[in-house]
Amino acid sequence: MSDTAFKALADPTRRRILELLGQRDRTAGEIAEQFPMAFSSVSHHLSVLKDAQLVATAREGQTIRYRLNTTVFQEVVRQMMKLFRGGRDA
Repeated sequence: MSDTAFKALADPTRRRILELLGQRDRTAGEIAEQFPMAFSSVSHHLSVLKDAQLVATAREGQTIRYRLNTTVFQEVVRQMMKLFRGGRDA
């Protein structure tokens, strides 16, 4: 597993986006409504999360819906648990 996911998780805005997506799938507009920043900034954060494969997208007409990629997210959690256990396998 690359460090891309861990780098993506280093930002508090991206962690908050993941929290929102943990509640339910959302459009970029629905996510952007939760932050006091420009839509383009939220879009950048979504792009970083998508590049790290922490989120996946599905097109619904002209709308793109974002969802948590639970497979990759679970792998990140396993890697973190391994780190906290001193390198022992999870």
